[in-house]
Amino acid sequence: MAAIEFIMEFLDLGVSSSLVKAMAVEGIANPYPIQVQAIPAILAKKDVLGIAKTGSGKTASYVLPILMMDRKKPLKNRHVRVLILVPTRELAVQVQTVFKQFSLYEQKPMKTMAVYGGVSINPQMMALQSIEVLIATPGRLLELMENNSVHLNEIETLVLDEADKMLNLGFKEEVDKILGVLPAMKQSLLFSATLNEDVASIHQLLLNNPVVLKIEEPTENLDLINQSSYFVSEEKKGPLLRFLLKNKDWKQVLIFTSSVYQVDNVTDKLLKHGFDAMSIHSKKSQGARTEAMAKFKSGKLRILVATDLLSRGIDIQFLPCVINYELPRSPKDYVHRIGRTGRAENPGEAIAFVTMEDQHHFKIIQKKMGKRVEMLDADELV
Repeated sequence: MAAIEFIMEFLDLGVSSSLVKAMAVEGIANPYPIQVQAIPAILAKKDVLGIAKTGSGKTASYVLPILMMDRKKPLKNRHVRVLILVPTRELAVQVQTVFKQFSLYEQKPMKTMAVYGGVSINPQMMALQSIEVLIATPGRLLELMENNSVHLNEIETLVLDEADKMLNLGFKEEVDKILGVLPAMKQSLLFSATLNEDVASIHQLLLNNPVVLKIEEPTENLDLINQSSYFVSEEKKGPLLRFLLKNKDWKQVLIFTSSVYQVDNVTDKLLKHGFDAMSIHSKKSQGARTEAMAKFKSGKLRILVATDLLSRGIDIQFLPCVINYELPRSPKDYVHRIGRTGRAENPGEAIAFVTMEDQHHFKIIQKKMGKRVEMLDADELV
């Protein structure tokens, strides 16, 4: 499929002004290619098969049209209007977060709920009153159905997100059971990173004359990014970070860690040493995330510490520096992280902290990236 050569505004896709306003608060101005193609098709009530990698913007491509659904038809208690099946608790929480973020200016926000295993079922059973959008992992959903806590015979829209991962994790039998009780007349949306045999069989069973979207993964241009790394022990990472922030003339810095705990830990230490820093991650309230993002986007905040989970919404044209306080597991995530700088023909700097345990992994990252990164010794600085 030909690449989208132009930038199209969300309003042109039929997205409401209140939703566009909420996205602007999150720093989202222009749609991803999958959103350009999927949103009009979903608004037109067509079934959709979307083949797109994680991080391609697919969540917003179905959340936005769902938030614009006609909700005049009344629902019986414990009957839901929209079912979104996901493979993991983390994705369920992430999807619900997107619904809440985009509903910021809605007069009557859709009532959404995420349900998943690994926690007590009783609070979830009690909370399933008047829910319109249910985001669920298959196993927990079946448990709730067996307890008559939720009914699916009035579903108007079904979404299977990360279908290949769901089937790889062994949920095929559970998914088949759930599909078996859904009404025949509904809109079905299936998103997957790959189209393997299992996904193809579900797509043939589930989708009616779907719009098929295959989004090629964009490649980051690393030519404008000056990359370097520091060989550093775990205990010296904090002093090294503070040394660089004091001695480099970076107007803004985005720091990546690999866990919510480390994001808060790094941010707290920076604040104690007098640095202007805020954190952003999935466990922060919507208000806290919105404030941090708005301040960083406007240039009023110098340092933002983040996890990969929320990194894809951070697009700043003139971001001077990205620091990998911890390396990500995937080389692709590393490339995506450093790709937040060096944008729109503006040069940027990317720095990685590499411990002895990280050395082999960092060599793999460099090999996959096709670039050798200069290694400096932190002991000369701290």
